[in-house]
Amino acid sequence: MKMKLGLSFMALLLLALGSCTKNTDTNGMMYANVNVTHASPDAPGVDLLVNDTKVNASALGYPNSTGYLQVEAKSNNIKVNVAGTATTVINATLLFEPGKNYSIFAVDSVSKISPLVLSDDLSAPASGKAHVRFVHLSPNAPAVDVAVVGGPVVFSNQSFKDATAFTPLDAGNYNLEVRVAGTSTVALTLPTISLAAGKIYTVFAKGFLGATGTQELGAQIITNK
Repeated sequence: MKMKLGLSFMALLLLALGSCTKNTDTNGMMYANVNVTHASPDAPGVDLLVNDTKVNASALGYPNSTGYLQVEAKSNNIKVNVAGTATTVINATLLFEPGKNYSIFAVDSVSKISPLVLSDDLSAPASGKAHVRFVHLSPNAPAVDVAVVGGPVVFSNQSFKDATAFTPLDAGNYNLEVRVAGTSTVALTLPTISLAAGKIYTVFAKGFLGATGTQELGAQIITNK
């Protein structure tokens, strides 16, 4: 599920590559689908280069995501630069497989920024169900459990950079809380998360424990499908 590889890239939005659900185009070119999220709380916006070509018109900032975008299913050199500069903070060559779906998170504090790459299983949920996964992306927070308020633990003992599998839950509204793993100590409450039948979500912990403002500990939800 998890590959700690060098990457953060928001690619090809301006190149009109078409529907991200296709695996090939009319010329037989093979594609993968990639969703990129800026999850480094104190990092500035970034510019993104694919094979040394800048592909974003404006900086991708924390904690935003691109949505799924098509990329050629091949080895691509990816660079991430501090916006408006030639300072490269991530440089890697990655191979994307045709027809596969990936989520890529730029994580950790700016001095240690690194990518976390996840393979996304977007199989349709069963009737009346949603699929949810949790990703722990708060650099200085301890291992946590995610539980229903006053109810059972849904995801247990997740440490920084851990990601669960997509897990089926009944569709509906949930009040969740993030607890210090193995305890009843609540580090973060996640009120009224609505899960629609047939949808697929990623919930990720973000920010720094003890911080305030835009860098404070929190959570973000991404609708994968």
